Formats: sequence, structure tokens, C-alpha cells
Amino acid sequence: MNATATATAAATTTTTSSIHPPPPSSESQLIPNLPDDVFLNCLARIPRSHYPKLSLVCQSWHSKVNSSALFTTRSLLQTTQTSLYLNLRINSSFYWYTLLSNCPKRINPQKPIFPLPPIPTQPVGPAFAVLGPKIYVIGGSVNEIPLNCMWVYDCRFNRWEAGPRMKVGREFAAAGVVNGRIYVVGGCVVDSWARSMNWAEVFDPVTGLWAPVPSPIEVREKWMHASAVVDGRVYAMADRGGVVYDVGVGKWGNVSKRLDLGWRGRAAVVGGVLYCYDFLGKIRGFDVEEDVWKELKGIGKGLPRFLCGATMVNFNGRLCVVWERKGSGKEVEIMCADIEVWNDGDGMLNGRILWSDVILTVPNGAAIVHCMAAEF
Repeated sequence: MNATATATAAATTTTTSSIHPPPPSSESQLIPNLPDDVFLNCLARIPRSHYPKLSLVCQSWHSKVNSSALFTTRSLLQTTQTSLYLNLRINSSFYWYTLLSNCPKRINPQKPIFPLPPIPTQPVGPAFAVLGPKIYVIGGSVNEIPLNCMWVYDCRFNRWEAGPRMKVGREFAAAGVVNGRIYVVGGCVVDSWARSMNWAEVFDPVTGLWAPVPSPIEVREKWMHASAVVDGRVYAMADRGGVVYDVGVGKWGNVSKRLDLGWRGRAAVVGGVLYCYDFLGKIRGFDVEEDVWKELKGIGKGLPRFLCGATMVNFNGRLCVVWERKGSGKEVEIMCADIEVWNDGDGMLNGRILWSDVILTVPNGAAIVHCMAAEF
């Protein structure tokens, strides 16, 4: 073949390749003849409870199910789901579990709850916060030594990672999220300049930095047994009374006596109302503006009296209650109830139990440490 013929053949080959590109290799596609971005769009619309089985199809699917691209797509399509997370203490160890659905009874009645990897360090008395798809375990103590560390569980990838350290160690502190930042209050003895200046701190996940929150000396109690955020204000209940920090104006104050006397256990805020159980074991809601407690009507026959061991969380705008119940033999049943709550227009609080059932059976002596809800 002469030079002219060779050049002509090369040009023809180039032109043909440009007009008719070779078909993509099926080995590089998650589904043959289907673009990966289309597959990702479809995958993002599937309930997250099916992901564990989908990840077993092949290595490529496993990687895609656990990719950041999938969770970004879910956020854009507004197909994210909220899951309940539990921290239990069994003997001297701490265990984490999650429910993968808005209604776990409809997924797998035999085993609706799944264990999570153990936290690398198991502190006693940490503070908890949820921000986006991440759960923050802040401070606590090991061998009675307060820690300044923070562990972060990324719900999307099912893994723990060490977060930036606080300026001081603290245990039994209060924590709350306001405007995308985590505020931590108390949990340390103000016996030094550093602890005094950093009695309250704020964490910015964007910069990854902790910063002190100025506070007057008269509010610096040591231990905090409960906390909540209502209308941009962080409420922290101490052994005696409690304090409230208005983030918007940077102002500290004392909680009202009615709130202090009526707050028991771990509360949840739904629709601007703070819910917990009272000394008679009934669920009540506190209206911050009216400074009054109101009994939650309509649920009395469906729930026991919560004399101890109950914790609550806002779950998609509903009140989720988790408590312990004596099982058969040497077992404890972890119960869960999903409650729709509303104000009836006359100032009264009403509720309706959507479902209630056993979600986990654990050895006798187990106790609920905390429950949280994360959306991703």
C-alpha cells in the first residue's frame, strides 16, 4: 500500500470512529447498556433498608451503595430517610443499634434493628449531638478522667472517626445544635483559667474548629443532666436549676422554676414544645412562651407509666419514645412508640400512637443511654 492509500485509510478509520464510537464495555457499567448516572438516580429512589442486600450483588454495586455520590443524589432528589439510633449500656460496655426505616415493623418484624460498629473509645457520661448525617459523641470520661475528645459516626458510611478535640475535658455536659453549630455547656470544674474561659464551647463543622463561648461566672455549674434546644435557645439542666443560652443575642439566663421542677429524663422538642415524663409517669409538654406544663392527652391507655428509663427524640416531626420493659426470664425488652402530637387549638396537647412494639431484646441489667434520629 502506497503512502496515499495509507493516509486515506487512516482518515477513514478516524472519521468512522468519531461518528460511531465503540460501545462501552459492560464490565465498566453497573448495569449493561445503562449509563451509571441513570443507575445512580434509580438507586437513590430505593429505600435505604434494601441497601445491605444490594451491596452484595457485586463489588461495583457495593462501592456505589457506599459512595458519597449516592448520598449527594439522595439529597438532591429529597429521598433521604430518618433513622433511629440507640446507645445502650449492657454491663460495663456500650452498644449502638439503628432502625433503618420510618416504620421498622414493616421491614423485618423478626429483626428490625441492626448493630453498629463499636466506638473506639467507650466514655462514660458523654454529650450527644446530631448534625446532618453525623452523630457526635462529645467528651465523657474513662477511668474517671474527663476527656476532651470527640468521636463522629458517619451514618452514610457506617464508620467512626476521631473529631477535633475540645479545649477542655468534660463529662456530663449539655449539648445542642443551633444554626449548624454544636454548643457544649458545662461538664467541667472551673478551677483554672482555661476551664473557666472555656466552660462553654461551640464547634463549627465547616472549619473543624472549637471556640469558647463567653459566659458569666454565676452560670457555670459543673454537671448537666439534660439539655434541649427550643427556638434557637440551648437549655442545660444542672443539679440545681439550669441555664439557658440564647444563641441569636448571645445572652445567658436561668431556666424558669416550673421548667426545672417538671423536667425528668431525656426530653425531646417537637413543634416548639418540650416533652418529657413527670413524677407520675405521664408524658407532658412544656410551653416555653406560656411557662406552663400540659399533659399529653389521648395516649394514656397505649403506654405504661414512665417512672424511669424512658428517653425521647423528635423523629420526623413526631415524638418517638424508647423505654425498657421486663421481658421473660433474664431479659429486658427495649420498647419503642411513634406518636403523632399536635396542639388542638385550645391550648391543649393531643397525641395518637401510630405504632408501638418491642424492637430489641437484651440481657437483664441493660439500660438505655440515649436515642437519636439522623437523616441521610
